[in-house]
Amino acid sequence: MASFTRLQVYQTLLENPIMPIFHHNDLEVAKKILTACYEGGIRICEFTNRGDYAHETYSELRKFGKKNFPDLVVGAGTIVDAASATLYLQLGADFIVAPVLHQDVAITCNRRKIAWMPGCFTLSEISKAEEWGAEIVKLFPGQASSPEFVKAIKGPMPWTDIVVTGGVEPTQASLKSWFDAGVRGVGIGSQLFPKHLVEANDWQTVADKITEAVRVAKWVKEQ
Repeated sequence: MASFTRLQVYQTLLENPIMPIFHHNDLEVAKKILTACYEGGIRICEFTNRGDYAHETYSELRKFGKKNFPDLVVGAGTIVDAASATLYLQLGADFIVAPVLHQDVAITCNRRKIAWMPGCFTLSEISKAEEWGAEIVKLFPGQASSPEFVKAIKGPMPWTDIVVTGGVEPTQASLKSWFDAGVRGVGIGSQLFPKHLVEANDWQTVADKITEAVRVAKWVKEQ
C-alpha cells in the first residue's frame, strides 16, 4: 500500500520541485542513490521500471525507504500499462508516472486514489489526461520541448500543472527558464548522479550536487 495519499504526493512535489529519476539493477547501489537523494534534501523521487526484475529491486528499495526515510515519497516510473501499474501499487508505490497517456493506467490509479502523472506532449493529450483525473501532467520528452512551449500551454490552460522531464539541467539558468515558464516541478536523471561518481562510490559528492540543485530550485521558485 502507498504510504501517502495522492493529495500528499502532489503537495510534496509542489513544495519540493526537484524529482530525481533513477534506476539501477544493483539493489545496494539503488539504496545508496536513495540515501544520497534524501541527504541532499529530496523528498520525492521516481524509480523507473526499466530492465529485467526492476520490480524486485523496487520492492526491496521501497521497504528500505519506508524504514529509513519515512517522509520520502517514492513512486514508480516508465509504467506503460495497467498490469505494470497494478504490480507496482502492490509493492507500495506512492505514485505512478507514465511516459505515455493510457486510460487503463488512469483507471487503475484512480480506483485506489493513487497519484498518477501521465506523459503528454500536446494540448489535446493534456486535456484528455485532466479529463481522466490527472492533477499534474508530465511534459515529455522535455528535450523536444522548451520553456516557450510551456508558456504557450499555460496561455489557454492556466490551470494545468506541469512537471517537465528530460532536457532539464541542475543549473540556475536551466531551472530558472523552466520555472519562469510556469512548470511546477522538474524531473532530473543522471545529471544528479553522474555515472563516474556512482562507479567511484563517491556518494558524498552526489549528495552535495543534489543539495546544491535543491537550493537553486527553491531559490528560483521564490523569485
